[in-house]
Amino acid sequence: MAGQDSSPKEEESPQERGILQVWMGYGISGIPEQLPGLGGKVVLQAALGTEHGVLLTEGGDVYSFGRFPWRPDCEASQWAVLTLEQALAGLQVVSVAAGSHHSGAVTEDGAVYMWGENSSCQCAVQGQSQVPTPTLVTISDPETSPPELTRTVQLACGEQHTLALSSRREVWAWGSGCQLGLVTTTFPVAKPQKLEHLAGRVVMQIACGAHHSLALVQRPWPHEKRQNSEKCHHCHQLLLTMMDKEDHVIISDSHYCPLGMVLSDSEHKHSSPNPNLQGSPSESLPHNHVMEARSTELPHLGQPEHFPNTADNTELAQRPGKAEEGDSPDSPSSPLEPSGAVNKVRPRSSQYPDEEAVKEYLRKLSDISQLDSSLKSAHLVCPQPLPASEDTYPASPSSAAPSTFNTLVVSCASVVGERVAATYEALSLRKVVNYYYPSPSTVVTCTSSPASGGMHHKETREELMRMEESMPDKKSFSLQDIREQGSEGMCRRLSLPGLLSQVSPRLLRKARRARISSVSLTPTPGGEADAYLPSLQTELWSWGRGKEGQLGHGDVLPRLQPLCIKSLSSKEVVQVAAGAYHSLALTARSQVYSWGRNTYGQLGHAESPTVMPRLAKIPEGVRVWDVAAGQEHSLFLADGEFFQPNVYYSGQQVLQEAGNTDRGHTYTQQPVLHSVCSKLGYINSLFAGGRMCLALADRNIMGYIASLHELASSERRFHCKLSDVKNQILKPLLGLDNLASTLGPTSSQLLQDTASKFSKLCYLIGQHCVTLNMFLHSSKDVKTLAMMEHSNIFLDTFKEYSSSVGNFVVVGGFQALAKPTVEIFNRNLHTLQQLSELTDESVPAADLLHTLFYIPIRHLHDYARVLLKLATCFEVVSKEYHKLQEVSCRCEALGLYLKKKQKEAEYTYNFWKTFPGKMTDSLRKPERRLICESSNRGLTLQHAGRFSINWFILFNDALVHAQFSTHHIFPLVTLWVEPHFDENSSPNALKITTAEDQFILTAASPQEKTKWLRAINQAVDQALSGAPDILASGPGSVTRAEPPISRTATYTFYKEPRLKEATYEGRWLAGKPHGKGMLRWPDGRTYSGDFKNGLEDGYGEYIIPSKALKKNDHYQGHWKEGKMHGHGIYKYATGEVYEGCFQDNMRHGHGLLRSGKLTSSCPSMFIGQWAQDKKMGYGVFDDITRGEKYMGMWLDDVRHGNGVVVTQFGLYYEGAFSNNKMVGYGILLSEDDTSFEGEFSDDWILNGKGILTMLNGDYFEGTFSGEWGAGIKVAGTYFKPNLYECDREKARMLKLGKLAVHPDEKWKAVFDECWSQLGCESPGQGDVPRAWDNIAVCLTTSRRQHKDSPDFRSRSHAQTLESLEIIPQIDGPITLDKYETIRKYLIKQACDTPLHPLGNLLETLVAVYRMTYVGVGANRRLLQQAVNEIKSYLTRIFQLVRFLFPDLPDGGSLIPVAHSRKEGGSAERDFPDHGSKVITSCGLLLPVLLPRLYPPLFTLYALDNEREEDIYWECVLRLNKQPDLSLLGFLGVQQKFWPVFVSIQGEKKKVQSFTKEVCYDSAIENLQQISTTFTPADKLNVIQQTFEEITQEVLTMLQEDFLWSMDDLFPVFLYVVLRARIRNLGSEVHLIEDLMDPSVQHGEQGIMFTTLKACYYQIQHEKLT
Repeated sequence: MAGQDSSPKEEESPQERGILQVWMGYGISGIPEQLPGLGGKVVLQAALGTEHGVLLTEGGDVYSFGRFPWRPDCEASQWAVLTLEQALAGLQVVSVAAGSHHSGAVTEDGAVYMWGENSSCQCAVQGQSQVPTPTLVTISDPETSPPELTRTVQLACGEQHTLALSSRREVWAWGSGCQLGLVTTTFPVAKPQKLEHLAGRVVMQIACGAHHSLALVQRPWPHEKRQNSEKCHHCHQLLLTMMDKEDHVIISDSHYCPLGMVLSDSEHKHSSPNPNLQGSPSESLPHNHVMEARSTELPHLGQPEHFPNTADNTELAQRPGKAEEGDSPDSPSSPLEPSGAVNKVRPRSSQYPDEEAVKEYLRKLSDISQLDSSLKSAHLVCPQPLPASEDTYPASPSSAAPSTFNTLVVSCASVVGERVAATYEALSLRKVVNYYYPSPSTVVTCTSSPASGGMHHKETREELMRMEESMPDKKSFSLQDIREQGSEGMCRRLSLPGLLSQVSPRLLRKARRARISSVSLTPTPGGEADAYLPSLQTELWSWGRGKEGQLGHGDVLPRLQPLCIKSLSSKEVVQVAAGAYHSLALTARSQVYSWGRNTYGQLGHAESPTVMPRLAKIPEGVRVWDVAAGQEHSLFLADGEFFQPNVYYSGQQVLQEAGNTDRGHTYTQQPVLHSVCSKLGYINSLFAGGRMCLALADRNIMGYIASLHELASSERRFHCKLSDVKNQILKPLLGLDNLASTLGPTSSQLLQDTASKFSKLCYLIGQHCVTLNMFLHSSKDVKTLAMMEHSNIFLDTFKEYSSSVGNFVVVGGFQALAKPTVEIFNRNLHTLQQLSELTDESVPAADLLHTLFYIPIRHLHDYARVLLKLATCFEVVSKEYHKLQEVSCRCEALGLYLKKKQKEAEYTYNFWKTFPGKMTDSLRKPERRLICESSNRGLTLQHAGRFSINWFILFNDALVHAQFSTHHIFPLVTLWVEPHFDENSSPNALKITTAEDQFILTAASPQEKTKWLRAINQAVDQALSGAPDILASGPGSVTRAEPPISRTATYTFYKEPRLKEATYEGRWLAGKPHGKGMLRWPDGRTYSGDFKNGLEDGYGEYIIPSKALKKNDHYQGHWKEGKMHGHGIYKYATGEVYEGCFQDNMRHGHGLLRSGKLTSSCPSMFIGQWAQDKKMGYGVFDDITRGEKYMGMWLDDVRHGNGVVVTQFGLYYEGAFSNNKMVGYGILLSEDDTSFEGEFSDDWILNGKGILTMLNGDYFEGTFSGEWGAGIKVAGTYFKPNLYECDREKARMLKLGKLAVHPDEKWKAVFDECWSQLGCESPGQGDVPRAWDNIAVCLTTSRRQHKDSPDFRSRSHAQTLESLEIIPQIDGPITLDKYETIRKYLIKQACDTPLHPLGNLLETLVAVYRMTYVGVGANRRLLQQAVNEIKSYLTRIFQLVRFLFPDLPDGGSLIPVAHSRKEGGSAERDFPDHGSKVITSCGLLLPVLLPRLYPPLFTLYALDNEREEDIYWECVLRLNKQPDLSLLGFLGVQQKFWPVFVSIQGEKKKVQSFTKEVCYDSAIENLQQISTTFTPADKLNVIQQTFEEITQEVLTMLQEDFLWSMDDLFPVFLYVVLRARIRNLGSEVHLIEDLMDPSVQHGEQGIMFTTLKACYYQIQHEKLT
């Protein structure tokens, strides 16, 4: 019941549930009674054998009763009372099973225990014929390594075999007989083996008869089962071939899969039906060749057509009488003699000389391939299912074959049985059908009267043809779930004479008509419900002995391997039961199919043959929900009055005379109500076995049990109702040929959607029925109710269905559907009225359909009512009460909401009927609902003309303003409404704001104003949230008075020229795009980024397609007021890339333009200043093709003003440019120092006065004309000033740089941009607090913009950004501490990230510097300009720093240092002048700037000093060849400074005359570090450290204090410099000299540097003698 922890208010007594009653038969002996000795035990499950039973009680105890011949202490004839199985005590058994004479139990952890008869190893114990006590059976999977124990969830026992279902849904078998389904020749099987034939399939339930087995399997979904329905799964050959002969067409699908498995001879006794012909079992003969022993002659092999095919007659004769059941056989009938017995098999011998030829002939001629499928190996079978059911249609022409005609041919030829008859009218092939169907007298049936079988065949065939004529949809319409079945033909081979000419022209015309596209009435897999509820897409597989037809394959052949019963594949079987020789299948529709032995009417019907599943004749309207099968009887548990279940009995009646029970000869014609059982209480399970019947029941405690049964019963009734509507109304309608043309495309699509949603609902309710049945069989704990755990699935499915029906109503679908409905039912609407539950016969068809399709919505109120009943059975404070109450309220609320939605749909439909026709087509959308409209003139446009018409219609998605013949649609998601208060307007005015309009509406009264304001606000809110106006979320939900003013929405502009036809998707604020969004134009342009007041503003990405180049322009950067403004990157379709500043959509400010790539025709690069989209101001242009670099001024995209050009060949020019040419005065130098100073008229063209100076100092002075390097004409004087050396030197000295752009004029735009970021219009003119605010804003926006960039995700960078959030507080006079704070802020924070304006400035300066002086720009003559540029940077950055820190004094000021010396010697080292610290731009900023600029700068130094460096290096190499003492002596070092002992790796060694590289080694190592430092200050520190190391070493040698004199120090230092071998010492010296802080030039470090410089020059002039 409700479980132990949450039972209803009263505590149950043991007798109130699990009450067990046993009886035999029907009649006098059929009175249920309790088992003696059971007492008050609560029975959870039972199982019955032939003469014994097993019970499972609460607590996991197992009891046996009956006759136990396997027990030594029991006599075989003695009936034993209830006996506890002690061996199972404490093992927590969860289920039990009983075979004919053995039993089994499954424990909680999946272990299996068996006991009883074991002669066939059915207890899985080797070597014992009896197993007296429960014994553990080990089931291990050998495929795993190591072998894994299998967990069992269900057990089923037969007479000689046992099956187990594992938790992996695999079947294991042991015992003896073909009913095991194993590929083995050795019986019995004592060790459990896996059933390979079902491997890969999900088995849901198993059942065992005496000698047959059943498995309920989840049907593979179409995509799992078949990728290509025209090919075999295994060998991938075509299943169907066509050959066009002269007078006939041969259609063959006799595909024989080469992978089929041939069974061994030991199994022939099960499979070969003929006494004379013994073929291999995989080619067993069809029964059309079963003849008496004397009829051994075969017809001529060349005339196969003239061989009578009686198989198909038998197949048809076995079809059920009811056409609508649509059952179809799966395989041909079995080879039977008139008595119905299977012929005995002779030993393998044959009187035919060519046995193989005979077999091949027989296989090709008959249905043999289908029969083969039952005997092939488990994983090699190629089944070809044959569909025919109430839920299916034949395949559509589009899906099964390439053309309509082929489909018709296939449908007539692929199945000789049902299909030829079914398409008989279509093909007009009466003679062909008669040809393949001999006269009824030749039919061999399983019934006692062959004649009656023949009549049955005739009636069935005619009935089939009538059904086909009356339901044309079955020929023309296809559904997905049976299309894949219908396209699979049974294996046949036919020759149809003249088939092409005899196809009915009418059918061909019919096939060509437009028809509604197929829609599946079986939900597709993968839904949310499938994860939690059992599947209804099932197949039933059977195997074992089939002598009584208990396998259901239409014959009495045995099956050694599981074979699918195709006629049940679409019946939604949910439970199976196996009697001794008959089988039962319960469907989700509460119908029971039965087949097998029917001697006593145990099948529930009197029809024959019984080898195919047929419906049991349960009284009409009775819904069965549990079945059980005994030896000769069946039990059916069905819904009764007041929801109390009834038991129906069918089968042998047991007569009881004088206390002796004996088998009587009376039997039931159809199931009979066992009225006595209704007194047992609420029965929840039935069990049967032998002649016994057993029922488990519960008493109704406080209405709890009754409410549960009411819920289940009403759900079953509801499912049957839905199934009837689907099968009797929807399918015939959807199958109509002309439905698409009748309804039109929109309504057709909506009908398909409705049908699909209806089917989904029907399927879900079917799943719920099965779940409820299982719930009633189990503990009945309310917490496990599917409605409790997964209520959302149910409610969402109802919502979806209601929505689709509402859409169909809005477009007038039911009115359009009325005519086809009337035609289908031949004007007799009785079925429709019955299903609609309306008694009035005058109701029109449209209203009947409308009512019918809204009936499911009412069921929600039934849920609410029953769940509330259940809730009252619990304490009010319990969790169960609250949960049931909540779900009940949600169902009730949804029911009311859907009722409201129904009225809205009807209201909308009625509105469209009155609305002017022209506008209806454009405005009428299925999902659009009317909320209110102003036809009563309740709302008008302010200041509208007297004769104007303004009609306002509010829908759930838009506000429509209709005027005469025009109308405007305003989507609600971009509509804002507010009361309008204005002196000139009415007090009842409303202001409407839309994306492109704003207008004032006037209401007729305050009430109208309030009504419209509330309606519009509610509609807008719902349109925005997408959530329905339903209080399903429970109590406490709050409705907003008005929708948010800021929202996310999509809108397509139609008025504004700039945005016309563009679609915006993103954030809005009061009618304007505002925030993040995306704008798309029809021509392909897109903008994605920030908006402000309707315009692009902030950071965004813009793409403009170029049709000519078939590429896109792409901009990524900042915007302002709809235009590109600020920093951005523009990638042109031509391949050019601009990165820099924009203003008003134009390049303006500093920017870099890359044109082409290195491999393209004209690659170039420009970095510099832009104005109005043109190069303007200073810039550097690198012409990669020509190998030239220009550094100078620009005007209107051309070089104009002063500039410098360097080339890759070493030419250097500085001078004036005009109109992109060298014009005017200039200086030109070649690589060999030849120079020209004078007038130019074009690039490299000399024209006018000038002086040409040679390398040796000779020069021309005069007039020059011609191109440099191509021959120059000279008119002038030649000078050779070799008399006076000083004059020659003076003449060669040219002052370079005077015609170049002044350093302070360079990169002004870069600095201007930084000043503007700080909020200053010009350098230094601005507010400092505002500047810091701007820095904060800049950091925040940049962080948001780059939050996903990998460059900005590093931990160190995050720390830098965090530290930048704190502004350094520098107030009052600058002290050293404050100075250190500023220095750290600059070096470690501001200049460390490009997100800070100063960091960005620094990064840009580094980029432009490298751009200028790398590559062609690495020209030695540019060194002085490069140095001056750095000094200019320092000055201008220092100005920015002083602006941010106003208390910082200007350059050259002193900071007192006395109060800040907290760290002892470190301060002294940094600042040797202990009294004060000099502030300079060099000292503060060079550590930040120079390391980044060092590579290009040092390269220039190296190039400039190349010659003297070579001389220096040659001397260094020569002098370093000498040993230490020789070199010290050569350099003039006093001997007292010669080391005598040195420490090498901690060991003291004497210095010998040949020792090298050991003296002053620490000082040498120290000096070598000068190459690893960047700034002059660091290099000077290295020099100072070197001097200290030398001094320290000398002190150690002399052991006394002394003072250096320069004469003593210089030779020692010279030695250290020589041994240090610094490659570019000249460059280092010149760099220090140019950039060192002026304040240290005359101090200690200045003197030391002078010493190093002197050493450098000394080495160059040193002579080795």
